[in-house]
Amino acid sequence: MDLNYTPEQEAFRAEVRQFLQTHLPDDIRDRVKGHLRPDKAMTQRWQKILFDQGWGASTWPKKHGGTGWSPIEQLIFEEECALAGAPRQLDFGLRMVAPVIMKFANDEQKARFLPGILSGEDWWCQGYSEPGAGSDLASLRTSARLDGDKYIVNGQKTWTTLGQHADWIFCLVRTGTEGKPQQGISFLLIDMNTPGIEVRPIIMLDGEHEINEVYFDNVEVPVENRVGEENQGWTYAKFLLGHERTGLANVGQWKALMKQLKKVAREEQDGARPLIENTRFRDRLAQLDVELKALDLTVLRVLTNEAGPGPQASILKIRGTEIGQALFELLMEATGQDAIAHIPDALELDYDGPRVGSADATPAAGDYFNMRKLSIFGGSNEIQRNIISQLVLGL
Repeated sequence: MDLNYTPEQEAFRAEVRQFLQTHLPDDIRDRVKGHLRPDKAMTQRWQKILFDQGWGASTWPKKHGGTGWSPIEQLIFEEECALAGAPRQLDFGLRMVAPVIMKFANDEQKARFLPGILSGEDWWCQGYSEPGAGSDLASLRTSARLDGDKYIVNGQKTWTTLGQHADWIFCLVRTGTEGKPQQGISFLLIDMNTPGIEVRPIIMLDGEHEINEVYFDNVEVPVENRVGEENQGWTYAKFLLGHERTGLANVGQWKALMKQLKKVAREEQDGARPLIENTRFRDRLAQLDVELKALDLTVLRVLTNEAGPGPQASILKIRGTEIGQALFELLMEATGQDAIAHIPDALELDYDGPRVGSADATPAAGDYFNMRKLSIFGGSNEIQRNIISQLVLGL
C-alpha cells in the first residue's frame, strides 16, 4: 500500500491551506487558537464563508450542494481546518441528520431542510438519550401520539449538546408499543420554537453549559415532519449512528492537539529541561503519535467502503475517543500545576480577570474533565465492543 499523498492531493492541500489563510477571519482564528470559546455567531459566520466558497459540506454529494470530495480530500480539509484554528463545523446538522434526510426523507423534506443546514442558518441538536435510555436507546419513553395531521409529543431528552442554541431537534420518539422495543420508534424533526418545549441547562465538571435537558409538554409536530415510515425510526437511527461514530474519530482535531502537545513538550519549563528530554514522557508521546497515525489509516479504510459506515465505525469511535482522552490527559500533565487552577470564565473573549500560566495551561484541566465524556456519548465504548464482537467478529 502506498501511504504517500499523490501530487493531486498535495495540490488540493495547498489550495485548502491558501483558502484558510485568506478567508478565515482573524478574530475567529485568534479565538480558537487562544483556547477561547467560539460563540454561535462565529460558528455560523464561518459556515457561511465555507458555504459561499462551495465548501459548506465536505462529506455531502454534489447533487445536494456538497463538495463531492473523496474521503482523502475530506480528511485533508478537516486536518487543515483544525491546524489553521477554524471552529469545528456543526456535526448534528451536517454529518448526522443530513445523511438521514438525504437517504430516507421525501423530496419536499430534502428541499425544506437541507439548504438551511448547508448555509448554517439552521442550528440542529440531537434528541436521542433520555434519563432511562442512553446506550440502551431502545428503552426510550418519549411518546408521540398521532392526532389527525399532527403528533402530540410528551417526554424528556437529556445530554442535548448545544440545545440552548438550536433551531431544530431531530428526535427518536415512541409511536408504537407492540413487538420489540425497536419496532415502535419514529424519527421526527421538531422546531425548537414550538410551544411546550423547555430547555434546561446541565453544568458539567468543567463548569461549562454545553449540554441540556429538553422537556416536551404536549408539543404539536406536523406529520410531514416525520422522516420515513412510522415505527421505522430505529433503522434510521442506526444509519445516523454509523455516521456519528465515524466522525467521533476526530483525526483532524487530534492532529492539531498533537502538534500543540509537541510544542509544549519542547519548551523550557521555568528553567528546567524541556519535557521532550524526559524519556518516559517522550515514550508516551511517541506511542500516542503512532496510534494516531494508525487511526488515520483506519478512518480512510472505513470511509472508502462503498457501502458506507457500518459496524466498523465502532472501531473508530473507540480508538478515536481513547486517543483523544489520552492526548488531553498528557497535555494537562505537560502544563503542570498551572493547569490545575481552571477558571471557566477565562475562556470567554471579554474576560479580564487573573490568569494562571500560559495559554496552553488555561483550558487544560477543563478540557481533561470535559473529554471524559468521549468514551460515553455516541454509545459507550463498552457497547461498541459488543457491536464489534457480534457484527464484525461474528462471536
